[in-house]
Amino acid sequence: MFLLFGINASQKVINVVTFVCAFCGERAPQNVVKSANRFTVFFLPLFSFSTKYSNECTNCGGQTRLSADQARHSLDWVQSRMSS
Repeated sequence: MFLLFGINASQKVINVVTFVCAFCGERAPQNVVKSANRFTVFFLPLFSFSTKYSNECTNCGGQTRLSADQARHSLDWVQSRMSS
């Protein structure tokens, strides 16, 4: 029997917020990025593991690691700004 399995890395921008970058000091859009590794069998994703969140400056490319709560908070903040 022949079994194809592997790991697929993916990155997705889940949010964009604007504030002063800690690296370059410029007020610039910051991408909140979700990175995850997925285990696949026959090229079909079964489950995700090693999910990480980061903040990436669009001006200088500086990256800061975020917790899942911080990433969720950025989504809540944008939704509250949109509703008011």
